[in-house]
Amino acid sequence: MRQIAIYGKGGIGKSTVSSNLSTAFHELGLQVMQVGCDPKRDSTRTLTGGRMIPTVLDVLRDALRAGRDQNAIALEDIVFEGGGVRCVESGGPEPGIGCAGRGVLTALQILKDLDAIGVYGLDVVLYDILGDVVCGGFAQPIRQGFAEEIYILCSGNFMSLYAANNIAKGVQRLARRGRTGLAGVIGNSGGDEAFERAMLGAFAATLGTQLIGVLPRSPVIGACEVEGRTVIAHAPESAEADIFRDLARRMLDNTSRVIPTPIEEVAELEALYRRHLDAEGLSAAQGSAT
Repeated sequence: MRQIAIYGKGGIGKSTVSSNLSTAFHELGLQVMQVGCDPKRDSTRTLTGGRMIPTVLDVLRDALRAGRDQNAIALEDIVFEGGGVRCVESGGPEPGIGCAGRGVLTALQILKDLDAIGVYGLDVVLYDILGDVVCGGFAQPIRQGFAEEIYILCSGNFMSLYAANNIAKGVQRLARRGRTGLAGVIGNSGGDEAFERAMLGAFAATLGTQLIGVLPRSPVIGACEVEGRTVIAHAPESAEADIFRDLARRMLDNTSRVIPTPIEEVAELEALYRRHLDAEGLSAAQGSAT
């Protein structure tokens, strides 16, 4: 049973990638659950045809207001089917109140207490994690052993690379405590795919891991998001759908789990980036920054 977490800079496309991977895993005959760990609760939107499902924390709050406790919650209250994938949204606190990371941990603990993995006979659980690992709360899926293999989603933009390096620092600290490790880097292209393959390949090697694949910048992917469907469901014959299928197979075949070796100084990261800025690369970097 595989427990996979996707981390990356906010807005890098984690939910899009996660949902398409979940669909690809399901297409391979696997029992899949996707857990959105973001208060915006939009991780599973393209799996459910654009529908925003109730969150675990919303269901818990409703139970408490009705004078019931956590034990009154059942799996059918918080797990919803979308495109053959079991969909869960952790939710978060009301704006300005509480810690969203703590809310994620509460939601994951409820799923564990209800034995979601055993009840549904899951082969893959995919966690779509909000933003950077900048606080202990959002590190909880790693810290508590819910996610055992970590993929960092990154583009060729320097700030995306900077965020990815910070995430690797978080994984480095936490991977020493258990079986969790960095499984690889996934590229989500912002422009010049050749430049990004070279840049992200070198970055992954510096971390001690591998570049699993690079997703192209494509209007097909954006159009499918507008329709509230995954690429594999909405455009199954497209080249983009096949790219997601290939990425899913690569991830299933990947058994590497490493304690990463992130770059310690920003100047070193900048130097690595500059080494890959030829004329074409500079154009790509400027385009992805705009």
